[in-house]
Amino acid sequence: MDNQQRTAMMNGYTPKGLLPNKASSLTKELERKRCYELEKRTALLLNQILPKQHLEEVRNSVVSYLRRLIMKSVPCQIFIFGSVPLKTYLPDGDIDLTVFSDKQDFKNTLVHAVRGVLESEQKNINAEFRVKEIQYIEAEVTILKCIVDKFVVDISFNQISGLCTLCFLEEVDNLIAHYHLFKRSVILIKAWCFHESRILGAQHALISSYALEILVLYIFRVYSDKFTFAGPLEVLYRFLDFFSKFDWQNYIISLWGPIPISSLPNMRGM
Repeated sequence: MDNQQRTAMMNGYTPKGLLPNKASSLTKELERKRCYELEKRTALLLNQILPKQHLEEVRNSVVSYLRRLIMKSVPCQIFIFGSVPLKTYLPDGDIDLTVFSDKQDFKNTLVHAVRGVLESEQKNINAEFRVKEIQYIEAEVTILKCIVDKFVVDISFNQISGLCTLCFLEEVDNLIAHYHLFKRSVILIKAWCFHESRILGAQHALISSYALEILVLYIFRVYSDKFTFAGPLEVLYRFLDFFSKFDWQNYIISLWGPIPISSLPNMRGM
């Protein structure tokens, strides 16, 4: 498809949720040759951010250690989810684990049993990895947060949603293909959000990694059938361009696209 055909397809296409008189600028066509030159530079930058083999091995060792430690004392199964198995984490990204038990009489005490194991290991001077700063966070989803070696680890309980999300995003990446363009775009945009705009970090009431991934996915949904992205940098450009024109006062973004806020249930606290 040449530039003229791409522009023709974009003309007249108006995604929902944009601010008035902003849709026309979304049809801006980028100069392909220049895009590919910039993407080559971006690839060099991504090589500095992408997960390194030796750090992958250390993270895997930490996960294996925690599995052995906890499952030796607690009848459960432990699964990893989130950005680490998806391979979209930044160098200081957290490790997310979820603990399952099929023993009905044990489910209510599962979190306290795991907490006890971690607190005992914290006192072990001969531990394989140092465990410290154990926190019990009781919210809608109960979490044990700790630091193992130099990695922050979040442990949830009986939460299948994180595993479903991991499988879903893997399928998305396989569908988009182009040498893991979705994952590479997520990493680049995540790095921009964290280092440049300082808006990434659910623990600080900022945007979560999953919310960011949904925003990136929507950019592919809006544009990918109109033209082929040159690479992650163009996805970042379209991301910033589109969402700077999005009507955040009246819409939200979901897996199904923009949804009017007025259509949502009243979620105000009593």
